[in-house]
Amino acid sequence: MGTDRINGSLYTTIENKIATLEFGHPASNSFPSVLLERLTDKIKLLSNNPEVSVILLKSEGDKTFCAGASFDQLIAITNKEEGKEFFSGFAKLINAMRSCNKIIVGRIQGKAVGGGVGLIAACDYALATESASIKLSELSIGIGPFVIAPAIKHKIGVSSLASLSLDPTQWKNAYWAMEKGLYARVFENQKDLDKEIDILTSKLASYNPLALTAMKKTLWEGTDHWDTLLLQQAEISGELVLSDFTKKALERFKK
Repeated sequence: MGTDRINGSLYTTIENKIATLEFGHPASNSFPSVLLERLTDKIKLLSNNPEVSVILLKSEGDKTFCAGASFDQLIAITNKEEGKEFFSGFAKLINAMRSCNKIIVGRIQGKAVGGGVGLIAACDYALATESASIKLSELSIGIGPFVIAPAIKHKIGVSSLASLSLDPTQWKNAYWAMEKGLYARVFENQKDLDKEIDILTSKLASYNPLALTAMKKTLWEGTDHWDTLLLQQAEISGELVLSDFTKKALERFKK
């Protein structure tokens, strides 16, 4: 399917037991609800596909990996129900990634903000380039990274989550993210990144799929309650996005 300037794009290929999912959106690979839903559904489908052992998650282009929530949709939210529904999209995606039977490898070629950082944390293993800095900017516009916080905390711990969330205007570089455990390895450029990803995914695809699924369950042990927790967190964000503080902040960003 071609790129839709409103809803974005999602491409899927399966080769040698490796499923590659590539999402994209003209607005810095951000996520409107439709794209969140499509990616969630595709991961659920691949979870039970016997022809797939590994999922590679990547985004279009060579700049931003993911700018998080769709700015236009955030501005358009007018009531609590719409707010909860929008943020629930991220909750459902993270839960689909967490409960997927396949190992998910993230290819992080550029910067990630907000929900984009949550997406990385929901991967089982992520490789990045030096330009893959991260930032949680939510507090600066009056909301918080509530839906993605459990995934980030699970991956890098409470103190690192605090460093990111309580300093929302500060970028953390890729080596900081690797030191904290968000990235497994960092490469100088995309050529080196892709070379290593090919080697890694091919190796993973050659392993016993039953062992990979069992390992996946081990990595996410103790997170079964997230099906409820993340939707509750979505409700908090859905209410805050309606606050005067946030409405004014979003208007300033828009201008």
